[in-house]
Amino acid sequence: MNSLLRVAIYGTGVLVVMFLMLPILAVIPASFNHASFIQLPPSRWSLRWYEAFLADSEWYQSLFTSIQVAVVATLLSLGLGTTAALGLQKASPRWRTVLNAVLISPLVVPVIITAIALYYTMRPLGLHGTTLGMAMGHTVLALPFVVVNVGVALRSIEPNCLRAAEGLGASPFATFRTITLPLISPGLASGAAFAFITSFDEVVVSIFLSSATTKTLSVKMWEIIRVEYTPVTAVASAILMVVTFLLFVLVQFALRHRTGQEGGHAR
Repeated sequence: MNSLLRVAIYGTGVLVVMFLMLPILAVIPASFNHASFIQLPPSRWSLRWYEAFLADSEWYQSLFTSIQVAVVATLLSLGLGTTAALGLQKASPRWRTVLNAVLISPLVVPVIITAIALYYTMRPLGLHGTTLGMAMGHTVLALPFVVVNVGVALRSIEPNCLRAAEGLGASPFATFRTITLPLISPGLASGAAFAFITSFDEVVVSIFLSSATTKTLSVKMWEIIRVEYTPVTAVASAILMVVTFLLFVLVQFALRHRTGQEGGHAR
């Protein structure tokens, strides 16, 4: 009976994963269509639309803009989110609850409301249509992921380690650099991955903050879909998926490498 239950659980899990993933993965074979419309499975396989993607400067310029904005947003999110998480650890329980609710509110507030607020904030400051302005807007959405991941990592630190460092005369900065920072590096890596992907995939805020010269890949895809739905959008979608997958693989590799090093030191 236990074996039958185990098979049923695993089978249900596999079906759920297939239900979630197969429609997304279908984008990859769709990008190799030779026809001028998306057909699954493709009647004829071709790199035609990959060549069209590379031949159009707007496509790879928008890809470069997406990467540039995501990198800046990730760096800003890491700096602000780590500082906020450290501050939350020092705050009283009542203030910690209030501040934590404020910091993670972008996950609750509808994105369209955030986008409108950012538009009316960035425009008078001259940041609308700029890479920095878009990165700052994406930082608002990515910040909660860094705060949550770093906060979890901070709570796993043994307080006696920090007290011992302080007792030995280490300054607060030295304690953070030599003890806190290495111990929260897994949280930083996870937060950075989520922040990068949040920025790289963002559409609504990007539409409000973009301009004719500053346009991310997701905005370019949205514009093309409004006019015509050719397999070149599947190519762009496949690139988004590959970048996301490679980023998570890189983060997992870094975390396992660090875990292996810690295990070696422990032995």
